[in-house]
Amino acid sequence: MSLFAQYRDVVLMAVASRVDAGELPPGLPLERISVEPPRDPAHGDIATNAAMVLAGAAKMAPRALAERLIGDLATASGVSAASIAGPGFINLRLKPEIWRAEVSAILRAGIAYGASAIGGGEPVNVEYVSANPTGPMHVGHGRGAVVGDALASLLEKAGYRVTREYYVNDAGAQVAALARSLYARYLVAVGARPDGHFATLLAEGAVAYGGDYLIEAAQALAARDGSQWVDAAEDAWLPALRDFAVERMMALIEADLAAVGIRFDVTASERALVAGGGVDEAVALLAERGLLYTGVLEPPKGKLPDDWEPRPQTLFRATQFGDEVDRPLRKSDGSWTYFAADLAYHLDKFRRGFRTMIDVWGADHGGYVKRMQAGVNALTGGAGALDVKLCQLVTLLDGGEPVRMSKRAGTFVTLREVVDRVGRDVFRFIMLTRKNDAPLEFDFQTVTEQSKDNPVFYVQYAHARCCSVMRHAEATLGAAAATDAALAAAPLDRLADPAELDLIRAMAGWPRVIEAAAEAHEPHRIAFFLQELAALFHLLWTRGKEDTELRFLNPDDEALTLARLALVRATAIVIASGLNVIGVNPVEELR
Repeated sequence: MSLFAQYRDVVLMAVASRVDAGELPPGLPLERISVEPPRDPAHGDIATNAAMVLAGAAKMAPRALAERLIGDLATASGVSAASIAGPGFINLRLKPEIWRAEVSAILRAGIAYGASAIGGGEPVNVEYVSANPTGPMHVGHGRGAVVGDALASLLEKAGYRVTREYYVNDAGAQVAALARSLYARYLVAVGARPDGHFATLLAEGAVAYGGDYLIEAAQALAARDGSQWVDAAEDAWLPALRDFAVERMMALIEADLAAVGIRFDVTASERALVAGGGVDEAVALLAERGLLYTGVLEPPKGKLPDDWEPRPQTLFRATQFGDEVDRPLRKSDGSWTYFAADLAYHLDKFRRGFRTMIDVWGADHGGYVKRMQAGVNALTGGAGALDVKLCQLVTLLDGGEPVRMSKRAGTFVTLREVVDRVGRDVFRFIMLTRKNDAPLEFDFQTVTEQSKDNPVFYVQYAHARCCSVMRHAEATLGAAAATDAALAAAPLDRLADPAELDLIRAMAGWPRVIEAAAEAHEPHRIAFFLQELAALFHLLWTRGKEDTELRFLNPDDEALTLARLALVRATAIVIASGLNVIGVNPVEELR
């Protein structure tokens, strides 16, 4: 339990005491009470909104209610002062020993410090990447992959039972276009067409995918099947080449993701879902609930698509669930729309036990969010919830200049090229230095330089500095004196400098950061926290360089040295715990 959760219990006890005394009525909305750091640290260590949120039900002015509570809170264990601010917020100042005790708690818990049980083992499905299997991954895919993977780890840290899932869109027009592009490459590979044949088709727009990665796939197909498909009709070779292409592209995608440390528990197939009757079941369920009708949609706003025509369609009553318009489920050729298949897929997730579903999508799918949330609401009778995290674009720069596209991919820089150049840890961390819905610039020069302007270096350097101090301590005091168990018993009352206490306060906030970030589904908060924690440690390090009284190792005062070593080691543990959540390896030395 975090320190803030402990003091929330203290606030609840104060409220209960006033209820027992007849000063407050029973049945107050206690779930609305929060305890968190005040916006201005000068106001105290902990702030609670208890009087503000209970005032209405108690039929009292917030400040008057706060006056009833402050007496109990001022005398609570560990509280040195209590005050009322503004219309009724209550601020508490904690005694230094409360903060110092967190150092021992961190040392006892190790990297598990910060873990929470708020999830209660609830199953959560996190679906991310789900890129069409039409080629190697680009950096935008990589951002979604990191956001999804870090979110999954964050939820696990908070006590949820998480399933990481990838949905393969292997049933639509795009994989058919991929198969046709592969066929054109294949004809060149077996010598049935001249070398310039593919380039001509690409220039004419007759093939959709022109990246060099299809050359390797075509050569592999030629090695397996020889000239079997040269004179075959399209309806003969298309299914075989589609399956071959999807298999090859998924292997390529899986290799790209492995380079970033991404794995999945479940890989779901759209084609298998459709073939298994999943779409039919979902549509039948909507029909059974009276949520389908035949109608003609209004023409789309702006310029009309060339193929748009006013025609009767099977429509889902999405507007009943918050969408702007009702949505079609069948195309003009009678096949299901992508939306129908996506509805079936999310119904399948719900039936597998996931009431909470989180999808990580690219920003270009922003217009799709409301209809999917409407569909999930309709299909689950309101029992299922879909949260969609949209990832904005990543701009690749090198020294401020745009990076040229990849010849291998044809139209973009591949994820693998970036990871091979900067490393997995740098890529993962930088992808979380902005909130997912904010554009992100990735400058190769900045992310590889060793300076405070490089956030991943700044955090890793803090951890490496901690490890350096511990190595010197072991050499001086012996390994036994520098163990976590030994340091947990150090005389922590010697930690009295304001900079030391500020660092401890920041570390003590780690469990609360985990809970708040998990509830908001915002893994970038972990990267933000780590940067703030690293800054406080670097500040303390610098002060020790300037003032010998603040150095971590004091040969003339072993008790003070042990206390400061406990602080340093606790800092390393919290940084490592945070990096572990976002899938970054903490380094012990920087070269």
